[in-house]
Amino acid sequence: MPDIPVGSQIFDLAFHPTHSTVYTGLLDGKVRAFRYDEQGQHEESFVLRPSKRSCRCLDTSEDGSRLWATGKAKAIFTIDTATGTVSETRKNAHDSPVNRIKRLTPQILGTGDDDGVIKLWDPRKSDPIRGYTHHYDFISDFLWLDDKKQLITTSGDGTLSVIDVRGKKPEPVAQSEDQEDELLSIVAIRSGSKVVVGTQTGILSVFNRSHGWGDCVDRVPGHPQSIDALCALPSSYPSSHSTILTGSSDGLLRAVQLFPTKLLGVVADHGSFPIERIAVDLGGEGRWVGSAGHDDTLKMTDLRAVFEDEEGEEAVDESENVQIIQASDIDPQEPDGAVVETSALPEGTAAVIEASDSDDDVRDSHSLKENKRKSKSSKNALAGRSKKARNQIDADPSFFKGL
Repeated sequence: MPDIPVGSQIFDLAFHPTHSTVYTGLLDGKVRAFRYDEQGQHEESFVLRPSKRSCRCLDTSEDGSRLWATGKAKAIFTIDTATGTVSETRKNAHDSPVNRIKRLTPQILGTGDDDGVIKLWDPRKSDPIRGYTHHYDFISDFLWLDDKKQLITTSGDGTLSVIDVRGKKPEPVAQSEDQEDELLSIVAIRSGSKVVVGTQTGILSVFNRSHGWGDCVDRVPGHPQSIDALCALPSSYPSSHSTILTGSSDGLLRAVQLFPTKLLGVVADHGSFPIERIAVDLGGEGRWVGSAGHDDTLKMTDLRAVFEDEEGEEAVDESENVQIIQASDIDPQEPDGAVVETSALPEGTAAVIEASDSDDDVRDSHSLKENKRKSKSSKNALAGRSKKARNQIDADPSFFKGL
C-alpha cells in the first residue's frame, strides 16, 4: 500500500476492530481517520482537532463505535467514529501529560502518564476507579492478560509491574527488580506464557510468567538502537507463537523469531526516522501492519507478502535453507555441545535443533546456526551494560548487520 501522508508526526495509531479503518494521533493535536481496501487504496474518513496540544495515544471500544484520544492536554476525549465528532471530554484526567491508554474490558480503561501515575476508568463515569503511584517515571506501554484480569505496565524507571484490576488496593500485586534499563514496549508470546519487553539499549528481555515477575529469564541482544514498539503476529501464522514485530529507533520494522533467535527479515523501512508505534489491523488478526515514525507518513505493509513462503511450523528465510532436526532424534548419550553431523545435508543448508514445547531450557538455549559444524559464541557489546539473567542468550554481533 502506498504511504499515507498525514501532515504531521504520528504519535500513535489504532485500527477499528472490525472495519478497514485506521486512526492516527498527531503532534499537532489532530486525529485523522483513513479507510482502506484490499487493493491498497485509501481515503480520508474524517479529521478533527480535539485539542491544540499533541495527541499521544489512541484506543477504540470493543465494537469500534468510540475512539478514545488523550495526550499532552491531560484530558481524555471520546470520539464518535461514525460522525467523527467529540462526544465527551474528561478534563484534567491526569496532572501530567498522558502517554498511554488501553481498553482493558468493555467497562475499564487504563491510562498512564509522564510521572508514572496509572489510573483505571469506567467509560460511563467521570471519575477514575482507582489510581496507582508505584512508578516514578513515564509509563511506556500496557499489556492486558485477560485470563488473570491483570494489567502489565512498563516504565522508564526500569521496572515492570502487575496490576490486578479486580483488587481494591491501590498497589500492584507484583513488581520486577530494577532492570537497569528503560523498559519501552511489551508483547506476549506463546499464548501469553511468556512476555517480551523492549529496552532502551536494544535488548529484548523475556519474562516467564511461571517463574514470577521478579526478573527476566532471558535477554536477547542484537538491535543496534532502542526498541520502542513491539507487536505480535496474527495467530493464523504458524510461527506466531514465537515471532514478533519490532520497531526500533534506527527506522527498521523487523520480524524476529525467538527460540531459536533468528532475524526473519525487514518488514518496513522508515529511513532514519525512529518508529514510534506498530499495530496489526482487525484486532491483531488482519492482513496489514501499520507503522508510524517521525516521517509524517503512515506505512501500511501487507503481511501476506512478507510471510508468503511460511509453511507449517517452518518459516523459510530468503537467504538460506533450513532443515529441522527434532530433539528426540539426537542421541541422549551425546555430551553437551556435541556437534550434529551435517554432511548428509545439501550444500548451503543449515541445521536447526528444534526442542519440544515442554523442554523450554533446550529450546531457549539454541539459536539459529549458519552452515558450520560448530557454533561460535560471541558477546554483544550491549549485553555488558545490563545484568546477566539466569539463561543469558549470546547472539551473533552480526545479527542485524547490513540491514
